[in-house]
Amino acid sequence: MTTTTPEATIADARERIDALDDRIIGLIQERMAVSAVVQQTRIASGGRRVHLSREMEILARYRDALGKPGTGLAMTLLELCRGRI
Repeated sequence: MTTTTPEATIADARERIDALDDRIIGLIQERMAVSAVVQQTRIASGGRRVHLSREMEILARYRDALGKPGTGLAMTLLELCRGRI
């Protein structure tokens, strides 16, 4: 039976957090690229850059999944993907 020290447990958990953060950052960058395609296509076809009803759906999705802080996270994500409005 092996026992792990608290320090080792914390170090292992921090490594996992760092790996998760790397994946999250990569996914956000991918989302930004896909969002740029949507915006460019919408503008090229005569539409507006931002579709507010779609953004409200996204805000609700994050709020429902993560609670009130999810709304702030979604707002930050939307700003990263479409810029400030």
